[in-house]
Amino acid sequence: MLIMLPPSEGKTPPSDSHTPAVDLESLVLPELAQHRAQVMDALICASSREDAQHVLKVGASVIDEVVANRKLYRAPTAPSYEIYTGVLFDALKVEQLNAQQLQRAATTVLIFSGLFGVTGFTDRISTYRCSMDVKLPELGNLGTFWKQRLAEPLAEKVQDRLVVDCRSASYVKAFRPPHKQTLAVNSFMEMDGHRKVVTHFAKAARGELTGMLLRADSAPESIDDVAHIASQRWKVETRKAEKSRPHQLDLISES
Repeated sequence: MLIMLPPSEGKTPPSDSHTPAVDLESLVLPELAQHRAQVMDALICASSREDAQHVLKVGASVIDEVVANRKLYRAPTAPSYEIYTGVLFDALKVEQLNAQQLQRAATTVLIFSGLFGVTGFTDRISTYRCSMDVKLPELGNLGTFWKQRLAEPLAEKVQDRLVVDCRSASYVKAFRPPHKQTLAVNSFMEMDGHRKVVTHFAKAARGELTGMLLRADSAPESIDDVAHIASQRWKVETRKAEKSRPHQLDLISES
């Protein structure tokens, strides 16, 4: 099993400001180091422009994070699971993982990133501000950039394993695993017989499910295994892969 996650927009700087800067070759799929350096250089350049806020599609409230991008080669690092602190990662409850479960996460969780392409759960990274749908002047759209460069190394990593896909749409575009071995996770709120997607709760549900899969007595290996674990928390429905669409796992909560 592999679990694919999006990053979070919200990030927490490392508690230790004296840790070494990011080593691009130490991240999962080290063969991507050169491409990561390309994006980092382009992001530093874009973050130094007068119109950086426009280029990076961010509001004035996070301009300090844009400025911090200029120092990426010197910025301190921490494990990815400590840097990403948005709704999904809060719901995952990393603090409840024991050493064995954290090791499972290190080998099964891939976090997609506009800057790094993809990182492992325990890879050491710095904070940054750059989403996958950004168009950097020197490289173009990052989703397209990474799609071309992630295809071969990720296909080799996936091989015949089940992929539990908890990513949002912009990160799915960067790499699509074979649809017949992919389980896309959806979340719905049900009220008076009607279902709707609430983004905040959908992120939380995907994070909570990820935590449940990592804490399971044995690593899930099939769609039925994942659905069984999910059924302990939600009403669950599955839909089989169809044409190019992957299998679907619907997590349904009553409001």
